[in-house]
Amino acid sequence: MNIYLTSGTSEFMYSLKKKHAGEEMFVLHGQGNTVLLHETTGKTVFQTPHKYEVVDSSGELSNEGYFVLNNIPVTDEGRPIFEHRFNNRARAIENEPGFVAIRVLRPVESDTYIILTEWTGPSSFEAWQTSQAYNKAHEKRGTDDGIDKRPNIFSSASYVTTYTSVKDEEE
Repeated sequence: MNIYLTSGTSEFMYSLKKKHAGEEMFVLHGQGNTVLLHETTGKTVFQTPHKYEVVDSSGELSNEGYFVLNNIPVTDEGRPIFEHRFNNRARAIENEPGFVAIRVLRPVESDTYIILTEWTGPSSFEAWQTSQAYNKAHEKRGTDDGIDKRPNIFSSASYVTTYTSVKDEEE
């Protein structure tokens, strides 16, 4: 499974989605930008997409939700360590109220992995961040045993982008 991302005006992203109605596409509205996400086992219809391979997933993405993209730059040497961590995660996030889906995305042409989660709303995501499950999943962060300390596998600081998806009126 692959995920392709492209950006443009809201109107153009909706027109692409409508033109390719048989594809799994989601229009995501962020602060000052709009992204079209295409999830497929085949090729994308986008001209110049950012391509990611799905290395782990749970749940089904929907046309109504709050999307959080944790963008994490990882060194080439750190890729196996990073992916091992996510392939062996506790999977506690799936039991959190408001959780919809997760995709762990390996970049094809960059160093930045994306941990994409979808929630029913911002409050669900914020509740996850203050939950015991979140603390357990991140308990070694910042310690000598944490993935962020030994060895340092990150090429630069991570950052979070958030988006909302609104169900199309035609659907």
